[in-house]
Amino acid sequence: METEIRFTHKSLVENSKSGDRNSQYQLYELYVDAMYNIGMRFLGCKEDAEDVVQDSFIDAFKNLHKFKYESTFGAWLKRIVINKCINHLKVKRLPLSTINDHEFHLTEEVAYERVAAVDILKVKTGIEKLPQGYRQIINLYLLEGFDHNEISEVLGITTSTSKSQYHRAKKKLVEIINTL
Repeated sequence: METEIRFTHKSLVENSKSGDRNSQYQLYELYVDAMYNIGMRFLGCKEDAEDVVQDSFIDAFKNLHKFKYESTFGAWLKRIVINKCINHLKVKRLPLSTINDHEFHLTEEVAYERVAAVDILKVKTGIEKLPQGYRQIINLYLLEGFDHNEISEVLGITTSTSKSQYHRAKKKLVEIINTL
Protein backbone atom coordinates (compact mmCIF):
# COMPACT_ATOMS: atom_id res chain seq x y z
CA MET A 1 0.00 0.00 0.00
CA GLU A 2 2.76 2.47 0.94
CA THR A 3 4.52 1.80 -2.36
CA GLU A 4 1.30 2.66 -4.21
CA ILE A 5 1.05 5.96 -2.37
CA ARG A 6 4.62 6.92 -3.26
CA PHE A 7 4.00 6.26 -6.93
CA THR A 8 0.51 7.78 -7.19
CA HIS A 9 1.68 10.57 -9.48
CA LYS A 10 4.76 8.83 -10.84
CA SER A 11 3.87 9.33 -14.49
CA LEU A 12 3.28 13.05 -13.92
CA VAL A 13 6.56 13.34 -12.02
CA GLU A 14 8.50 11.41 -14.65
CA ASN A 15 6.98 13.42 -17.50
CA SER A 16 7.73 16.61 -15.57
CA LYS A 17 11.34 15.50 -15.16
CA SER A 18 11.48 15.32 -18.95
CA GLY A 19 10.27 18.92 -19.19
CA ASP A 20 6.63 18.24 -20.06
CA ARG A 21 4.92 21.54 -19.13
CA ASN A 22 1.45 19.97 -19.17
CA SER A 23 2.50 17.41 -16.53
CA GLN A 24 4.13 20.16 -14.47
CA TYR A 25 0.92 22.17 -14.63
CA GLN A 26 -1.10 19.12 -13.54
CA LEU A 27 1.22 18.59 -10.54
CA TYR A 28 0.92 22.28 -9.75
CA GLU A 29 -2.88 22.10 -9.85
CA LEU A 30 -2.89 19.02 -7.61
CA TYR A 31 -0.77 20.60 -4.88
CA VAL A 32 -1.00 24.39 -5.06
CA ASP A 33 -3.94 24.77 -2.64
CA ALA A 34 -2.42 22.54 0.04
CA MET A 35 0.96 24.28 -0.26
CA TYR A 36 -0.70 27.71 -0.12
CA ASN A 37 -2.46 26.70 3.11
CA ILE A 38 0.89 25.73 4.61
CA GLY A 39 2.33 29.07 3.53
CA MET A 40 -0.56 30.96 5.10
CA ARG A 41 -0.23 29.04 8.38
CA PHE A 42 3.43 29.99 8.61
CA LEU A 43 3.48 33.47 7.16
CA GLY A 44 -0.02 34.80 7.77
CA CYS A 45 0.23 37.07 4.73
CA LYS A 46 -1.44 36.21 1.44
CA GLU A 47 1.21 37.84 -0.74
CA ASP A 48 4.12 36.23 1.14
CA ALA A 49 2.44 32.83 1.03
CA GLU A 50 1.80 33.13 -2.70
CA ASP A 51 5.42 34.16 -3.34
CA VAL A 52 6.83 31.32 -1.26
CA VAL A 53 4.58 28.75 -2.95
CA GLN A 54 5.55 29.97 -6.43
CA ASP A 55 9.25 29.90 -5.50
CA SER A 56 8.78 26.42 -4.05
CA PHE A 57 7.25 25.06 -7.24
CA ILE A 58 10.01 26.64 -9.33
CA ASP A 59 12.66 25.05 -7.11
CA ALA A 60 10.83 21.73 -7.08
CA PHE A 61 10.64 21.58 -10.87
CA LYS A 62 14.29 22.66 -11.22
CA ASN A 63 15.36 19.95 -8.78
CA LEU A 64 12.92 17.23 -9.78
CA HIS A 65 15.84 15.04 -10.82
CA LYS A 66 16.71 14.82 -7.10
CA PHE A 67 13.28 13.37 -6.22
CA LYS A 68 13.86 9.63 -5.73
CA TYR A 69 10.43 8.43 -4.48
CA GLU A 70 11.68 8.01 -0.91
CA SER A 71 8.48 9.81 0.06
CA THR A 72 5.43 11.01 -1.82
CA PHE A 73 5.85 13.93 -4.18
CA GLY A 74 3.50 15.90 -1.92
CA ALA A 75 5.62 15.27 1.17
CA TRP A 76 8.77 16.26 -0.72
CA LEU A 77 7.13 19.46 -1.97
CA LYS A 78 5.72 20.21 1.50
CA ARG A 79 9.23 20.06 2.94
CA ILE A 80 10.40 22.56 0.32
CA VAL A 81 7.51 24.92 1.14
CA ILE A 82 8.11 24.68 4.90
CA ASN A 83 11.83 25.34 4.48
CA LYS A 84 11.12 28.34 2.24
CA CYS A 85 8.62 29.69 4.79
CA ILE A 86 11.16 29.33 7.57
CA ASN A 87 13.85 31.00 5.47
CA HIS A 88 11.43 33.82 4.68
CA LEU A 89 10.81 34.32 8.40
CA LYS A 90 14.53 34.19 9.16
CA VAL A 91 15.07 37.01 6.68
CA LYS A 92 12.61 39.05 8.73
CA ARG A 93 14.76 38.08 11.74
CA LEU A 94 11.92 37.14 14.04
CA PRO A 95 13.64 36.07 17.25
CA LEU A 96 12.88 33.04 19.37
CA SER A 97 13.71 33.55 23.01
CA THR A 98 14.90 30.84 25.35
CA ILE A 99 13.39 30.30 28.76
CA ASN A 100 14.47 28.35 31.77
CA ASP A 101 12.98 24.92 32.35
CA HIS A 102 11.14 26.06 35.49
CA GLU A 103 9.16 28.68 33.56
CA PHE A 104 7.00 26.31 31.57
CA HIS A 105 5.59 23.85 34.05
CA LEU A 106 2.03 23.44 32.88
CA THR A 107 -0.55 21.01 33.96
CA GLU A 108 -0.79 19.19 30.64
CA GLU A 109 -4.22 17.80 31.42
CA VAL A 110 -5.71 21.22 32.14
CA ALA A 111 -4.23 22.77 29.00
CA TYR A 112 -5.48 19.93 26.81
CA GLU A 113 -8.93 19.87 28.42
CA ARG A 114 -9.40 23.59 27.80
CA VAL A 115 -8.26 23.36 24.18
CA ALA A 116 -10.27 20.18 23.54
CA ALA A 117 -13.45 21.86 24.77
CA VAL A 118 -13.12 24.81 22.39
CA ASP A 119 -14.39 24.75 18.86
CA ILE A 120 -11.88 24.59 16.04
CA LEU A 121 -12.52 28.16 14.84
CA LYS A 122 -11.36 29.54 18.17
CA VAL A 123 -8.20 27.43 17.96
CA LYS A 124 -7.48 28.68 14.43
CA THR A 125 -8.14 32.27 15.49
CA GLY A 126 -5.93 31.78 18.52
CA ILE A 127 -3.07 30.42 16.42
CA GLU A 128 -3.36 33.41 14.08
CA LYS A 129 -3.10 35.77 17.07
CA LEU A 130 0.08 34.15 18.41
CA PRO A 131 3.35 36.02 17.97
CA GLN A 132 5.12 34.81 14.81
CA GLY A 133 7.78 32.73 16.64
CA TYR A 134 5.16 30.90 18.68
CA ARG A 135 2.97 30.37 15.63
CA GLN A 136 5.93 28.87 13.81
CA ILE A 137 6.59 26.31 16.58
CA ILE A 138 2.88 25.43 16.92
CA ASN A 139 2.57 24.98 13.15
CA LEU A 140 5.64 22.77 12.92
CA TYR A 141 4.85 20.65 15.96
CA LEU A 142 1.07 20.34 16.02
CA LEU A 143 0.01 20.89 12.43
CA GLU A 144 2.95 19.61 10.38
CA GLY A 145 3.92 16.79 12.76
CA PHE A 146 7.59 17.67 13.22
CA ASP A 147 9.25 16.46 16.42
CA HIS A 148 11.46 18.75 18.51
CA ASN A 149 14.67 17.36 17.00
CA GLU A 150 13.42 18.15 13.49
CA ILE A 151 12.25 21.60 14.57
CA SER A 152 15.61 22.36 16.13
CA GLU A 153 17.35 21.29 12.92
CA VAL A 154 15.06 23.31 10.64
CA LEU A 155 15.09 26.48 12.76
CA GLY A 156 18.72 26.25 13.84
CA ILE A 157 17.86 26.19 17.55
CA THR A 158 18.46 23.66 20.31
CA THR A 159 15.98 20.90 21.05
CA SER A 160 15.40 22.35 24.52
CA THR A 161 14.62 25.75 23.00
CA SER A 162 12.13 24.09 20.68
CA LYS A 163 10.47 22.35 23.62
CA SER A 164 10.38 25.46 25.78
CA GLN A 165 9.03 27.60 22.92
CA TYR A 166 6.36 24.98 22.26
CA HIS A 167 5.27 24.94 25.90
CA ARG A 168 5.26 28.72 26.07
CA ALA A 169 3.32 28.94 22.79
CA LYS A 170 0.81 26.38 24.00
CA LYS A 171 0.27 28.30 27.23
CA LYS A 172 -0.19 31.56 25.30
CA LEU A 173 -2.60 29.84 22.90
CA VAL A 174 -4.75 28.65 25.79
CA GLU A 175 -4.77 32.20 27.22
CA ILE A 176 -5.83 33.64 23.87
CA ILE A 177 -8.55 31.04 23.37
CA ASN A 178 -9.92 31.69 26.84
CA THR A 179 -10.37 35.37 25.97
CA LEU A 180 -12.25 34.65 22.71
